[in-house]
Amino acid sequence: MNLGMLATALAMGIAAIGSAIGIGIAGQAAIGAWKKCYLSNKAAPFILSVFAGAPLTQTIYGFLLMQQMRSSTADPGFLLGLGIASSLAMAFSAVFQGKAGAAGADALAESGKGFSQYITVVGLCETVALFALVFSMVALG
Repeated sequence: MNLGMLATALAMGIAAIGSAIGIGIAGQAAIGAWKKCYLSNKAAPFILSVFAGAPLTQTIYGFLLMQQMRSSTADPGFLLGLGIASSLAMAFSAVFQGKAGAAGADALAESGKGFSQYITVVGLCETVALFALVFSMVALG
């Protein structure tokens, strides 16, 4: 088996798993928040979908890293380690971004205020995945 090719698959796959979990967490909260709005005859803010969709970007970062790794001539063992470590960082970023998005969706639906503060925290979670992507690409040369 070619460890380099396994590494590229893991880079994409693990990041995407994290995205799916994060989207599920934030999506459930957004749906629950919309339900609360409907039950209290308030407008259901569509902007909550931003919180639900935010973790999707880690899948894109996993894909970008996978593409960079495919064209790399680095040692396959190094690629395997880099793919696992980087994609785990992206996956955890997505999961916790989903949790932050869930809290933001709930708070925004209830108060109607604070979107910029909530999305800032969601963005901070995103930064971890961006750092993992960029630093991994730098390490690949």
